[in-house]
Amino acid sequence: MIIPALDLINGTVVRLHQGDYGQQRDYGNDPLPKLQQYQQQGAQVLHLVDLTGAKDPAARQLPLLRKLLAGVSVPVQIGGGIRTEQDVADLIEAGASRVVIGSTAVRQPDMVESWFSRFGADALVLALDVRIDDNGTKNVAISGWQENSSSTLEEIVERYQSVGLKHVLCTDISRDGTLAGSNVELYCELTQRYPDIAFQASGGIGSLNDIAALRNSGVQGVIVGRALLDGKFNLEEAISCWQNG
Repeated sequence: MIIPALDLINGTVVRLHQGDYGQQRDYGNDPLPKLQQYQQQGAQVLHLVDLTGAKDPAARQLPLLRKLLAGVSVPVQIGGGIRTEQDVADLIEAGASRVVIGSTAVRQPDMVESWFSRFGADALVLALDVRIDDNGTKNVAISGWQENSSSTLEEIVERYQSVGLKHVLCTDISRDGTLAGSNVELYCELTQRYPDIAFQASGGIGSLNDIAALRNSGVQGVIVGRALLDGKFNLEEAISCWQNG
């Protein structure tokens, strides 16, 4: 499915170029009408990133997120600076259907594995952002892409399979925010290797052709952010392309 995404800083819809807060483009301070429009156009799942909370978990935009979640009736997954079990509980209590966990899943796997026991695998998405080197190694980046971890994507996926991992949002960092097309080969490889995991592709979607290119990759979802905000196509066109080519 096509999953429209909004990134939020202090209530404003933004896009960062490759995660760089210094390269921020603003799209207005009215996220709720945008989400409602996406729902009206056929979105079955929505994706929110709390970039304020990602930078400073103490500043998480919970009142805003509650308002947004109450204003739509489709499932919403939310990420951004999830550090503790309480962070997950707060977002689920606010109405999130799934919570997206990034760096913490890499840094503190023992702790995050325990969250699978408490909340269930359907309520959690691992966000694994990769830099692929010249040898094809998928190095997972952390801290808003500021550093590489010592783990590969495969190592992390296989560790969490033991606790029932179901959802992985995988971003090829080199494509994010570029509208330059998705890394189709990456997703084909991952979905064939891990057929029991529902992968979401993220990064680089700039045209309907990019969506069409992912149709046979095996991914369960395609995150689309900037292309919708920039009017490259609308959501109805994207859904039609995904379903019908």
